[in-house]
Amino acid sequence: MNKINTKLALKYRFFHPYQQQPTDPACCEFQIRTAIPADLIGVSQIIAESFHSQKGMWGWAFPLLRLGIYEDLRHRMASPLPRHVCLVAFEASSGANNLVGSVEMGVRYSDSWIQAGMGFPYLSNLAVHPKYRRHGVASGLLSSCEKVSREWGFQDLYLHVLENNYQARQLYFKVGYRVHKVESNLNTFLLGRSSQMLLHKHLSADSTSC
Repeated sequence: MNKINTKLALKYRFFHPYQQQPTDPACCEFQIRTAIPADLIGVSQIIAESFHSQKGMWGWAFPLLRLGIYEDLRHRMASPLPRHVCLVAFEASSGANNLVGSVEMGVRYSDSWIQAGMGFPYLSNLAVHPKYRRHGVASGLLSSCEKVSREWGFQDLYLHVLENNYQARQLYFKVGYRVHKVESNLNTFLLGRSSQMLLHKHLSADSTSC
């Protein structure tokens, strides 16, 4: 019964606005650590805000999307995968410990992207709270991923970005990512959707991130 009540209370929270008290980003010192279960609601909110609109005719679906993101994150964090991590950036200078960004990284295998049978670190769900963008949060998260990749014994990183997401592309190119492949499919032509670009960065032994 307690488990049922807990789940009902959690779902109730997802259908009400998530409250976080942002401070002035210019006055904050950001830190990065591995996510813990208590972070998942905040992380799912940041990801949902970054990739889904709360306005217009689809605004009603935002709580459902946020709940789905939460459940996916919870499942991945609970899975015993040896090479998967969710990193969060937070500002602790005011004592509020507000989450301001997150990113996931895991090892994937794909015959179509690189040599068959070889694993490679892949980044996903890089997202920053709207009020904290353009303050170095995303760059800091990317830099932390490079450190983790080296700890896992890799010297390469991969990620996808939409071809029409010019701000994200500018960030990735600035910190050293380059186009590995432009991927298109039938939906790209029939529905007018943007192509996906697979980006790659090689981590040389003496490289440092911006």
